[in-house]
Amino acid sequence: MASNKNKKQNSPDLYPIFHLVSKNPTIIHWLKTSYFVTKTMSLTEHGFKHADFTAKRAEEIAQKLGYNDKIRDLCLAAGFCHDIGNFLSRTYHHYLGSLLFSDLFKEQLTIEDLTVIMQAITNHDKEEMKFTSPVSAIVVIADKSDVRRNRVLTNGLEIQNNIHDRVNYAAIENKLYVNDKAKTITLAIKIDTKYVPIMEYFEIFTKRMNYCRLASNYLGYHFNLIINNFKLL
Repeated sequence: MASNKNKKQNSPDLYPIFHLVSKNPTIIHWLKTSYFVTKTMSLTEHGFKHADFTAKRAEEIAQKLGYNDKIRDLCLAAGFCHDIGNFLSRTYHHYLGSLLFSDLFKEQLTIEDLTVIMQAITNHDKEEMKFTSPVSAIVVIADKSDVRRNRVLTNGLEIQNNIHDRVNYAAIENKLYVNDKAKTITLAIKIDTKYVPIMEYFEIFTKRMNYCRLASNYLGYHFNLIINNFKLL
């Protein structure tokens, strides 16, 4: 049975934009194709599970930060669609995804809503990351905090030979907390150190954690990272 939270997220009345984009057959096909393209590149999972994780975590963050249903709807939609451009190019997937989204929904969304989602998709993987809306910042945190074992698509020796796979496989717990009183957003991860030392996490995730810090600062919060109960940021 679906939880009350999932029922809310799937409600076309409460979140009409998310309902529109997540049920769109073209979006579904692009995500499916992007999954296989990134898998051939030996990347971690970038299909429906990551899209769903990012969307739901973005909505959860927006809710805990006190944003209204409209902002949460935009977070869900942008989070779900942020990686749709991967089937064309990994390097430019954020730009291409934004343009694809615009072309697909320009007749169905207001220009204001379309612009916010396009900015969030484009902004989630840019070196010159600049935030112009809470939606963009929230999607970055949701996306970059997705570290978990079931993102690994390989097994055995292939995991050992790929640092991204090793780190994700070692992540056995991933929780995100928002403390409004202390103005902190905290990512707490448990890593099984028999697979990787904690320092390997920093080798590949330093840039991502910096993105989370910048996004949190834009929202008026301080970003904390805790690994195995040790505060590292």
